[in-house]
Amino acid sequence: MTAPHQPLRVHNTLSRSLEPFTPLEEGRVRLYTCGPTVYNFAHIGNFRAYVFEDLLRRWLTFKGFQVTQVMNLTDVDDKTIRGSQEAGKSLEAFTADYKRAFFDDIRTLNIEPAEFYPAATDHIPEMIQLISRLMEKGYAYSAADASVYFSIDKWPSYGKLAHLDRDGMRSGVRICADEYDKENAADFALWKAWDEKDGAVAWDSPWGRGRPGWHIECSAMSMKYLGPSFDIHTGGVDNIFPHHEDEIAQSEAANGKPFAAYWLHCAHLMVDGQKMAKSKGNFYTLRDILARGYTGREVRYELLGAHYRAPLNFTFSSLDAARTALHRMDEFMMRLAEAAGSVAPAHLPDWANACAGRFEAAMDDDLNISAALAALFDAIREGNAALDAGTLEAAGSAAVRELFLRWDAVLGVIEKPDEAIPPDVRELLDLRRSARAEKNWALSDSLRHEIAALGWMVKDTPKGQTLIKA
Repeated sequence: MTAPHQPLRVHNTLSRSLEPFTPLEEGRVRLYTCGPTVYNFAHIGNFRAYVFEDLLRRWLTFKGFQVTQVMNLTDVDDKTIRGSQEAGKSLEAFTADYKRAFFDDIRTLNIEPAEFYPAATDHIPEMIQLISRLMEKGYAYSAADASVYFSIDKWPSYGKLAHLDRDGMRSGVRICADEYDKENAADFALWKAWDEKDGAVAWDSPWGRGRPGWHIECSAMSMKYLGPSFDIHTGGVDNIFPHHEDEIAQSEAANGKPFAAYWLHCAHLMVDGQKMAKSKGNFYTLRDILARGYTGREVRYELLGAHYRAPLNFTFSSLDAARTALHRMDEFMMRLAEAAGSVAPAHLPDWANACAGRFEAAMDDDLNISAALAALFDAIREGNAALDAGTLEAAGSAAVRELFLRWDAVLGVIEKPDEAIPPDVRELLDLRRSARAEKNWALSDSLRHEIAALGWMVKDTPKGQTLIKA
């Protein structure tokens, strides 16, 4: 646990500054994280945001907070409707496939599950109720086509998150599309009247049949599960405007209370220095990367390794570097386990205590993951040197290993998941075990080389053979 004198500081997009984090309710953090729009497989840029949010959640938990996280599933908007029609499926059937894929992917990336995953289509009554409240208070109006819009002219603080120039806003000019440019700041749709482009997608409302706008969905769902005011709202920088700006306006106008106290946004992911796009041939889903032989653990480390507010340049050579870094961790953890045996942990060595302090100070500094990982690898270097010199005894090794496992509760990459050993490798391993029992060292070495050729490394320990994926 971090000492009380070392508070967490976060960069609040609302103030554009670092602020000490103080939850609205002592000991509890309510967190809303923008989730996927389930019209396709999520790409690695999306997962950069989800891994950052997972790191935030884990660090808050590490510091002793009880976290309640909500991550929405956008299953009705312009994209999902268009995609379902192109696929010749109902909206429900079309989005169900991508919901399943999303949950498969976050398990692969070792992302901790949120407490709630509300889907927009399950919360239409809450959205209608929220829009009705905005109508009653005079912040929303019905247009001639029975769509309902939020009047930005009625909300003087509109633009405070994105720092918009109010003189450039166009109250009375209506935007029906879910996504639009900052230059088009205008009244935005809360409820969209049905038209033929929506096909079978429509719900009854006091204003006629139609469907919700994208922005009202998150406001209604966050309020239901977290209340009218909560602690932290996160997302990618591309969500700042219009999505998060519109969320603030409609939520605070409806409730007369501040919406989220802290807004955290992660920067874009670039691929080989360019914006990811299918037309450039550099658009990757997690499945694309796994098909190239990389693991979810390696992808997680890559997405985790740069500060969330800094652009991350994804390359396959950087994925290879992630593989090397994780291999170094694996070897160190194995050395600690061998040195510790079954001995209980004792006090941490001074060098490990120093690294632990630096790790926690870095994470408290707006999740400075680069400095935290530097402290971790310093601990590996110091630990290996102490093991080589014979100055790290069994109890100390157990304590250092315990420290790394505590860090892994935050990072989710240190402890290597068990891998299925292929039958042919297992057979060679059994033959080698017999050869060593018979002191047939030549055959033992030959079998080691055969196993290595299949991509696995064998190490002999006092407890027997251990196997590592090369």
